[in-house]
Amino acid sequence: MITFEAKTRTFFLDGKGVTYAFFINHADFAEHLYFGKTIGHDDLSFTRASGSRSTIAKVPGHDDFSEEDGSYVQFPAELSFFGTGDYREPTLHLENQSGDRLTELLYAGYDLLPEKPPIPGMPSMTGGETLVLHLKDKVTGFAADLYYTVYDDADVIARHIVYKNEGAETVTLRRAYSFAMGLPQNDYQVLSLYGAWARERRIDKIPMHHGVISIDSKRTTSSAELNPFMALLSPDATEEFGEVYGVSLVYSSSFVLKAEGTIDGVTHLTGGINDFDFAWPLAAGETLATPEVVLAYSAEGLGGMSRAYHDAYREHLINPRYVKTPRPLLINNWEGTYFNFTNEKLMAIVDAVVGTGIDTFVLDDGWFGKRDDDSSGLGDWIVNEKKLPGGLKTIIDHVHSKGMNFGLWFEPEMINEDSDICRAHPEYVIRVDNRHPCYSRHQWMMDLTNPEVRDYIVTAVNKVLAENQIEYVKWDYNRNVTESFSKALSREEQLGFAHRYALGVYDLCERIVEANPGIFFEGCAGGGARFDPAMIHYFSQIWTSDDSDAEERTHIQYGTSIVYPLSTMSCHVSICPNHQTGRTTPFATRATIAHLGATGYELDTTTFTEEDKEAVKAQVADYHKMEKLVLEGDLYRIDNPMESNFFSEAIVSKDKTEAILVTYRRMASVNNQIKRVRMAGLDPEKRYEVAELGQTVSGAALMQIGLVPNWSGDFAAVEYHFKAID
Repeated sequence: MITFEAKTRTFFLDGKGVTYAFFINHADFAEHLYFGKTIGHDDLSFTRASGSRSTIAKVPGHDDFSEEDGSYVQFPAELSFFGTGDYREPTLHLENQSGDRLTELLYAGYDLLPEKPPIPGMPSMTGGETLVLHLKDKVTGFAADLYYTVYDDADVIARHIVYKNEGAETVTLRRAYSFAMGLPQNDYQVLSLYGAWARERRIDKIPMHHGVISIDSKRTTSSAELNPFMALLSPDATEEFGEVYGVSLVYSSSFVLKAEGTIDGVTHLTGGINDFDFAWPLAAGETLATPEVVLAYSAEGLGGMSRAYHDAYREHLINPRYVKTPRPLLINNWEGTYFNFTNEKLMAIVDAVVGTGIDTFVLDDGWFGKRDDDSSGLGDWIVNEKKLPGGLKTIIDHVHSKGMNFGLWFEPEMINEDSDICRAHPEYVIRVDNRHPCYSRHQWMMDLTNPEVRDYIVTAVNKVLAENQIEYVKWDYNRNVTESFSKALSREEQLGFAHRYALGVYDLCERIVEANPGIFFEGCAGGGARFDPAMIHYFSQIWTSDDSDAEERTHIQYGTSIVYPLSTMSCHVSICPNHQTGRTTPFATRATIAHLGATGYELDTTTFTEEDKEAVKAQVADYHKMEKLVLEGDLYRIDNPMESNFFSEAIVSKDKTEAILVTYRRMASVNNQIKRVRMAGLDPEKRYEVAELGQTVSGAALMQIGLVPNWSGDFAAVEYHFKAID
């Protein structure tokens, strides 16, 4: 519910368990007051503090304001601007026609909407009552509409800004962030998710300090190196206790998020589209919408914040067709064959899993063009009938005859120099004339800022999908932009390349994913290099990492779950020794860890023994028993593998009648100490039947005393199942 208290000019935004409050102060500035647990609609003026008076500049035209409360830099901001005495990181940096960079965006009214409208050209959260706060510069006419959306089923606030040139002259946006917000202290721990190929989303935590902490990507993708997410934890915060604020950006291109510790002892947050290598001209009457940022609050530690994001993204961002629908349980041929396959080899892989419960076969890279390795063929989305006589129909018919669905791999945004499409249309490549583009994985990138290129890709991919009975698509993306230049853009538009590329990606997804509602799409980016909220809108699950080693996956999946639901993580059982690490882990452990997400298999099934086949059948049956929990349940992280020898996670149904605990020990030791794993998330008043114990135990005992797993050997995993009894 959104309320405006006219007497104090205060806006109260009340969601499921949170209140967000700001007011229009004596300078007509939108001043942030509070974000946290639900509070009453009191006059919050008593919470304001005067702040520093160190060389302040008074609000223009208001020399009568007191030094204690007379400068923009002293007001916690909903939008901060440059050049009028505010020296904090600005949300907006605007160049006017004269060359000056001054703006003063002040209150000009508001509207209340029963439901948030979509953001043009970009994915965003659906539903929710929405406030539109109108700010305007009285001198130039430049304006900003600040959107705030509240939800009654998640502890989050969704925000974005639409910048509008309502003046008579063209202006240039040098920075166009999505939000600003003030927090009441600056002794937080700042948490981010860093990584690299095959070790994505590791947790990094550093103390807040005076000055700016910035995380960003300049890769024209959200990147494996830094995820578009930041959390600020109170000094006493743990996994389940203490205050945590989350900032998650619904965006897939170059981004930046900033936390600034000010001299006043408070924290200023802002961020959005990366303003490095960015400029965006706005002619009179034109607008620019920014990507959405989802702000979460938790008084129940990092775990509470994660569950808030999981609820919000499942209910309001992921495709509702699939969010709670059982996912394809697949076998992918990639690690079993790589490029070296025939119809006969593929059929043998399919035949080997008949009767196990695996329901989908996915043909990975190598089925199209001249494609026997990764140096040629990308962009030529025509079946290679020399490799696959009869086209895709032969293998598709065989898969369907076994009662399974068929899936296919694409990498729509990429092109090889050695391809028919590149020879015919070299202008489709992102490149600068007289310079040789950088190779990465022997490939270049298609210029998605060019509508003609997008039309080619949409036509080519949709033709394959229309001509074949395909139920599943894996959409890959195996490199980052290097040249950031388009022959289709004017000189003035080049500095907006990264954002225009993102809009091109979303256009492709709308025209391919949404045009094929009967096909399930999985995202991939050399593993998890584009695992962000915008992508999970189109791809209900994403290949979490190319590293499928069970030990490494405990780290990767733990870090990913900080923001993203288990249901968005594609987690496969692969061969050992593992192709990324060379490590050998038990087959049962690989399955147990893979079950903490949308599960599948990535190996050569033609090597299966009867014992292997029976093991897979049992694993698939076990996964189906817990699949509803993976899709809909609450996650509780118990043991952090980045800080200990153990990894433990529990998934609990919303009504707390059912749960599962997965617990894992990395290395065994002789005469080791007792390890107790305390269950989490159960109802302490309920009694639970624990199948593995053969007895019934109270939720209170399971959470307060815990279980003592009997691990055997290195890399060992144990599962416990809990069912409440009447």
